[in-house]
Amino acid sequence: MSEDLSSKYILQTAGFDARFPNTNQTRHCFQNYTDYFKCIAAKGEDFAPCKQFKRAYNSLCPSK
Repeated sequence: MSEDLSSKYILQTAGFDARFPNTNQTRHCFQNYTDYFKCIAAKGEDFAPCKQFKRAYNSLCPSK
């Protein structure tokens, strides 16, 4: 059972960003959020590098 789940899901968190060395990740969350929407506005939703910003803000930002 655990082998099925591990092959189905890949767990990733946002990587280290030297601009945000402190443990409070609020600014890091906000920066990735704004970078994602700037990226899709400029390149479109299908542009693969934009997805890295989305993964980062989904990982760092609180959900509701």
